[in-house]
Amino acid sequence: MCGIVGIIGNKPVAPLLVDALKRLEYRGYDSAGVATLMDGKLDRRRAEGKLSNLETELSHHPLDGNVGIGHTRWATHGAPTQNNAHPHFCEGVAVVHNGIIENFSEIRDQLKARGAVISTETDTEVIAQLLASLIRNGKAPKEAMAATLKLIRGAYALAVMFEGLDGEIIGARNGPPLAVGFGDGEMFLGSDAIALSPFTDDISYLEDGDWAVVNRDGVEIHDTDGNIVHRTRIKASSVHAQVDKGNHRHFMEKEIYEQPEVVSHTLAHYLDFTAGKVRGIASEIDFSSVEALKIAACGTAYYAGQIGKYWLERYARLPVEIDVASEFRYREMPLPGNQAALFVSQSGETADTLASLRYCKEHGLKIGSIVNVPESTIARESDVVFPILAGPEIGVASTKAFTCQLATFAALTIAAGRARGTLIADEETNMVRALSEVPRIASSVLNQIQPPLETLSRDLARYHHVLYLGRGTNYTLAMEGALKLKEISYIHAEGYAAGELKHGPIALIDENMPVIVIAPSDRHFEKTVSNMQEVAARGGRIIFVTDEKGAAASDLETMATIVLPDVDELLMPLIFSLPIQLIAYYTAVFMGTDVDQPRNLAKSVTVE
Repeated sequence: MCGIVGIIGNKPVAPLLVDALKRLEYRGYDSAGVATLMDGKLDRRRAEGKLSNLETELSHHPLDGNVGIGHTRWATHGAPTQNNAHPHFCEGVAVVHNGIIENFSEIRDQLKARGAVISTETDTEVIAQLLASLIRNGKAPKEAMAATLKLIRGAYALAVMFEGLDGEIIGARNGPPLAVGFGDGEMFLGSDAIALSPFTDDISYLEDGDWAVVNRDGVEIHDTDGNIVHRTRIKASSVHAQVDKGNHRHFMEKEIYEQPEVVSHTLAHYLDFTAGKVRGIASEIDFSSVEALKIAACGTAYYAGQIGKYWLERYARLPVEIDVASEFRYREMPLPGNQAALFVSQSGETADTLASLRYCKEHGLKIGSIVNVPESTIARESDVVFPILAGPEIGVASTKAFTCQLATFAALTIAAGRARGTLIADEETNMVRALSEVPRIASSVLNQIQPPLETLSRDLARYHHVLYLGRGTNYTLAMEGALKLKEISYIHAEGYAAGELKHGPIALIDENMPVIVIAPSDRHFEKTVSNMQEVAARGGRIIFVTDEKGAAASDLETMATIVLPDVDELLMPLIFSLPIQLIAYYTAVFMGTDVDQPRNLAKSVTVE
């Protein structure tokens, strides 16, 4: 969720730390800080709010030192104030931390009983206090670190500096990711390969339980038992990406308009358009013999999995059970028979999804993952990885990752249908050729719908509540549309199955309730139109998102009608997600919210 950067360099590192932290802004944060070592002494600068505030602080009070650590904080314990911002200091120890220390209250009480003065509301301060107390009692920094890690429980990625050790940073990982970067006479730590990309693409990811002593000579990595271990060095695939908005106002807008290109990359990876076939899918999961599939994910990734469930059950006749990962991990469900599990995560670091994966792995299931970061923890712990190839997604509200996840699910559905004998060769060819049209259709849609959606969103920004309705995969898009609107405009919105309207939500309908109905001319169209009539009869303001056939078949008065091209039913979620994303985006723009970094949200949720 938060961001960590550490640099052992050959020149002043404070400005470099800030620049690297800017690459992590997409994760979400509410305060930031940096600390450096100069002539054996620690110093720091911190600020609440955006990194620009920290830059202002550094311009007034510069920091020297060629070794330093930096952090962007997303508040868990304690308000987002300057005092609670990282790095935390205690008697010559500086700590930055991603995660949650679950037994911090118990440790804090023990420390206070021994006379410690606690100066913040955070769980992180107890780490600095523990380290300082152990050093005070005669332990060397490495010994103090090893002992502290045995005392704390929870999720953490840590970077620690000690006064007197000018060329050394100690890192540790249990849950949230942490990578070591190798440079030319320099060394680095970072919570994200993107953060290290200005310096190196040569990295090693720490594994859970690892702690690492990083100095100018390299790195010494210890496992949870203290044994020195080797972790593979890799060339990070994502670090060369250009993280800028180009000519767009926001990263979210840029990423929406990148979808035709990135979806084409995803589809080309899995589909042979010339032959009209799915390329060879990794055999670690044998769809021909799998009796059932478990899917777990969070947020927008869960909605991608929900659409995947519809497709896999309909086209491949494969029973699918899907849960939000935060519930999956605690259900203690039985996992009998020949089943497999699939986990969806943009970052590949989502804590609840990773815990669900490990539960299934313990029960002997084959594990597949649909991720955007092939070096991520979820990917590394899977039997087979299905990359979505969306490129770095900076906006907190997921857009291009969602459609690339859908494209991946579509390809897997065809592969599963072929393996299970539910799709004949001609059907496979027709589906592949239909999917080949997605980039062209998506590009056309994005070029045409901007003006009417901007007009609509200006009106929508006046309302406080919005309902979304749909059936089948469009019900899932209704929930995703409501999530997008909530995330970035802060308008209360709910997505419902249209058939559930009469079972409660219809009580909310009046002239002050816009109802966005997603209803292309599919096999559910007539029933959904009946639900629209129920809304119209009660004065609801209908926003009708449909296709050309659907628009021609309905004469209901609407607040707005958004007309998309007629497409194959398999393609509808990929195409109809575009106006849903843009409605949320333009509404948020008119309301003046922070579109890319909405309040209280983080891009990668690496703690429970």
